[in-house]
Amino acid sequence: MVASSFAVLRASRLCQRGWKSWTQLSGPPPLSTGGRSTFARTNATLSLEPGSRSCWDEPLSITVRGLAPEQPVTLRAALRDEKGALFRAHARYRADAGGELDLARAPALGGSFTGLEPMGLIWAMEPERPLWRLVKRDVQKPYVVELEVLDGHEPDGGQRLAQAVHERHFMAPGVRRVPVREGRVRATLFLPPEPGPFPGIIDLFGVGGGLLEYRASLLAGKGFAVMALAYYNYDDLPKTMETMHIEYFEEAMNYLRGHPEVKGPGIGLLGISKGGELGLAMASFLKGITAAVVINGSVAAVGNTIYYKDETIPPVSLLRDKVKMTKDGLLDVVEALQSPLVDKKSFIPVERSDTTFLFLVGQDDHNWKSEFYANEISKRLQAHGKEKPQIICYPEAGHYIEPPYFPLCSAGMHLLVGANITFGGQPKPHSVAQLDAWQQLQTFFHKQLGGKS
Repeated sequence: MVASSFAVLRASRLCQRGWKSWTQLSGPPPLSTGGRSTFARTNATLSLEPGSRSCWDEPLSITVRGLAPEQPVTLRAALRDEKGALFRAHARYRADAGGELDLARAPALGGSFTGLEPMGLIWAMEPERPLWRLVKRDVQKPYVVELEVLDGHEPDGGQRLAQAVHERHFMAPGVRRVPVREGRVRATLFLPPEPGPFPGIIDLFGVGGGLLEYRASLLAGKGFAVMALAYYNYDDLPKTMETMHIEYFEEAMNYLRGHPEVKGPGIGLLGISKGGELGLAMASFLKGITAAVVINGSVAAVGNTIYYKDETIPPVSLLRDKVKMTKDGLLDVVEALQSPLVDKKSFIPVERSDTTFLFLVGQDDHNWKSEFYANEISKRLQAHGKEKPQIICYPEAGHYIEPPYFPLCSAGMHLLVGANITFGGQPKPHSVAQLDAWQQLQTFFHKQLGGKS
């Protein structure tokens, strides 16, 4: 099912109307003149476990005590990203007969989500600005989440009964952050607190460019040495991605393999979107890559030529007549790339690779045909006597499969397209996919790279 960004926009507008009194993250909301519960009390407490801080990928236990029996309340959560954009969610609940509300046991009765969703107030957050994606750029600072308990079931009108502030961090205590500027390589290496050596992983993101560290920093807390690698539009690297030379990535791989705190002999690769495509090219041309996780990647070169020594892989053809316009003014580009079975010169030569692969696929990915690509890679590998890769498909998950609890980005600006497109996905199943994918990739890397179980 294609995620309707009209629904996203409509929800955002409803949210803006429903939350019109909550334009700041601090200070109590004005009291409503009507619709207030007769249960209002002032001795409610909002308890969080862990207390004041946790890592972004860790679950958070949320409990309200001191309510009246069966009291209706609304819980709401908000954070501001590093550019000041507001993200928020709310849900309606009812206390139990003892006046307690435990989000691990009580289903949400409505709001941003319904049902038993202990972390719904985080993953269901929506941006006040439509089509805005939550991205963490400075992992040394946490996101600060403000939580409130309001009397009654009106998200903007009930008396505030309790509140709490919680920091969601991206570096576990003791994780070491080491900027890398070695030769041409521009990266950041994250190392676990304890002495190494550790399984090494190179982490690659997509066409946004720059240097994103949040996935690498979180994984370092799980026992990996992870290098977040920039490859364009950062520092003195090329400003555009018109060409991609695998020699740059080879230099990064050699740096990581030679690091004294990285286990040998081989390393791992983790790539999403364009980063998955480049990870496939690295695994095809380079030796020393033991394991690779590709999240919604392409098997064809897309948007630029890939070079390695005297070999080139030209970009797959664009089928502009296959681009569709959705009813809410977004582009759907999922059919806009020629099949690499037709543009055979654009097919990355994965049959050369001795890497063990795990493909994580959102079946509602509308950026490109990730499931088709994963299946074609599997066919090509097996046809050449190589190990059959593991493919895990997630129904109704979109393109940006992130670490757990990141809100779904179902639509937004695509830099190569130059317009807003639909990325697909539905919030709840996408959240489930992110949680499972995070565990699957850790298990896979620990097994293949010799880490802890």
